[in-house]
Amino acid sequence: MSAHPDQAPLPVAASSPAPGSGAPGQDPVLRIRDLSVVYRTPGGDVRAVDQVNLDLAAGEVVGLAGESGSGKSTLVYGACRLLRAPALITSGSVRYSGRRMPDGAKPADVLRMSSDELQRLRWREISIVFQSAMNALNPVLNVRDQLLDVIHAHMRLPRDEARERAGSLLDLVGIPRSRLRSYPHELSGGMRQRVMIAMALATEPEVVIMDEPTTALDVVVQRDILAQIVELKDELGFSILFITHDLSLLLELADRIAVMYAGQLLEIATAREMHHEPAHPYTKGLLNSFPSLRGPRRELAGIPGSPPDLRHPPPGCPFLPRCGYGTAACEAVDMNLLPVASSTDPEHVTACPFVLPETPSPEPPGAPDAQQETAGEARSGEAGS
Repeated sequence: MSAHPDQAPLPVAASSPAPGSGAPGQDPVLRIRDLSVVYRTPGGDVRAVDQVNLDLAAGEVVGLAGESGSGKSTLVYGACRLLRAPALITSGSVRYSGRRMPDGAKPADVLRMSSDELQRLRWREISIVFQSAMNALNPVLNVRDQLLDVIHAHMRLPRDEARERAGSLLDLVGIPRSRLRSYPHELSGGMRQRVMIAMALATEPEVVIMDEPTTALDVVVQRDILAQIVELKDELGFSILFITHDLSLLLELADRIAVMYAGQLLEIATAREMHHEPAHPYTKGLLNSFPSLRGPRRELAGIPGSPPDLRHPPPGCPFLPRCGYGTAACEAVDMNLLPVASSTDPEHVTACPFVLPETPSPEPPGAPDAQQETAGEARSGEAGS
């Protein structure tokens, strides 16, 4: 591989492995290590992201799931250095190693880049489909001008060739070229979302981050857009980091799924493992919160309670106050992701101690166990899924 003529070399850094953070046998194109982000407030630092490790391999779709406020968007925006005050990255590294990197070059360290280096990286190498297309698109520019802005900012193309590329991008996402002169308010929600996807693909990036791209769309349009995303990924060969609170959606779309809660990763597994062998009680709660299209009817069960105050997070597992399986031992869990004892997949990892090797299973909820009673008193009688 050789460096692209439009791209100057990026700062490099050594890489290091983390158990369960990436797909086996593949070198990651994006490697996040020990990333922590806080929001500075008068009441104290809000630990929105806490020591997160995550890898994204070339051509892979990784889903990031969790409740609203779990830190999903903060994680990826922090990794791209898109956060502003009062957000502050306090530790970690983010290393990018795309196909346009020079031969033999080490991964580029995103957190050490200058402003000019970041400008070359963003959109050219890593692009984002933002959550709200109506707010992300400029309301006073038509579609063609917005696409041309991205193309001219990152690629050296003649004017006519750039305009032809803008038209071909709309072809790619199934929008008539006549819509190039349309303004965002003249498009439907699904068309605006497709324009955002076209804009994200304008410079043929290596990584595309999608932050809940189908939120507020009806299920028919949502399914069409998701099918199109998969088709484009297979055709163009980019990697996807897909953020959503809808775990059922990721079961169909993602290769691997990472479940996030209270700023920490609780479980990482393939979509198949996550569906059939979930290990963490929080993952099980998410899976039980949506209906199955096949099989016998079952009663849906939500997750009672609320996420903890991240200014003063509880010791040990942050899910303990809402968990019906927790014991006093959970207050001492270090939250390292380790392989699940019952899984045949070594890349299926979790922070829950009860499914790790050499750990006895907990008594079921309601059993007369002294430790469980102690933990129940500490949780003021709350019960989880």
